[in-house]
Amino acid sequence: MPKYLVISTSGNPDSNSRRIGRVALAHLRKRNVDCEWIDISEMDLPLCDADQCYGMPGSKKLSTAIKAADGVLVAAPIYNYDVAAAAKNMIELAGSAWENKVVGFLCAAGGTASYMSVMAYANSLMLDFRCVIIPRFVFATSDAFDGDNITDKKIIARTEIVADELVRFTKALRS
Repeated sequence: MPKYLVISTSGNPDSNSRRIGRVALAHLRKRNVDCEWIDISEMDLPLCDADQCYGMPGSKKLSTAIKAADGVLVAAPIYNYDVAAAAKNMIELAGSAWENKVVGFLCAAGGTASYMSVMAYANSLMLDFRCVIIPRFVFATSDAFDGDNITDKKIIARTEIVADELVRFTKALRS
């Protein structure tokens, strides 16, 4: 059976993208899917220096988790019209562990203007590591949240759909 991973890439302790990631994880576990959780804010990851960073404990743990997964959901904040730098750093640290993964995105942003910002990130995964990108993703603005709660039912439903699509795509491609 395929294995799955949900990764929170936000450093913000009050992260909306982390909240979306938790909804996806709960949905997958409710469906008895073999799914793990990683929050890179708890991993003491170094900045990628293309040298010693790969041997550091956090980098090794991250790479091992990604390599073990068949499908990955990346929960990422959008800052300044792009996926947060920590998420890009994560790709660089894990490198070839990303090869041939099915990847989906769960994004949170302050407003609607950066809706397509995940595309450069997705293109990097497709071109560099031959990842298959789920063509549906979550993009939630701050209006979808009230404190710790996602109040927009459409965002919850879309998150569950993306999680289901991760499983569907992965199973189809692994068969």
